[in-house]
Amino acid sequence: MDRQELERELRETFDGDPDLVPVVARQARDLSESDQFATDFGAELTVADVIRNLEDAPDDYGLAERWNWWLGALDLSHGGYARFSVRQDIDTTS
Repeated sequence: MDRQELERELRETFDGDPDLVPVVARQARDLSESDQFATDFGAELTVADVIRNLEDAPDDYGLAERWNWWLGALDLSHGGYARFSVRQDIDTTS
């Protein structure tokens, strides 16, 4: 999976926090390189797969929430996907 292509598609499709785009793209690349998706679904993970599945998330979700929503579904159905989740920074100023 081409990380730069995924970053471009994430920016264009979801117009989210620019700081989160590379984080989600890195996690997607890690997922792709793990071969877990290919093993579970019989095909390599593509940029189109990621975008299509993130588009299925609730409309009011941000990019990281969409990613975690999809991974949660994968984890429930197949197990082992939680390790690719994106954690939000903890607010230490309040």
